[in-house]
Amino acid sequence: MPQNKLKAKVEALTRVVQSLMKQMSSIDSMARGTLTALQLSVGEKEWDKIVEELKNLEKRDLEPKDKKLEI
Repeated sequence: MPQNKLKAKVEALTRVVQSLMKQMSSIDSMARGTLTALQLSVGEKEWDKIVEELKNLEKRDLEPKDKKLEI
């Protein structure tokens, strides 16, 4: 009997994971579509400026911030 319960739980978890994977695929598709729509609406030059600005922000965030205690 315990094996049947374990098998049922594993099957239930499998269904949950499959559902989550489908949802993630849908979210990915919507995100890509939204970005494409934004890119088309702002134009290529403006889009390139936005991308460069985001790259610069990411670069600044990744740089180590040394906070040393001065004695």
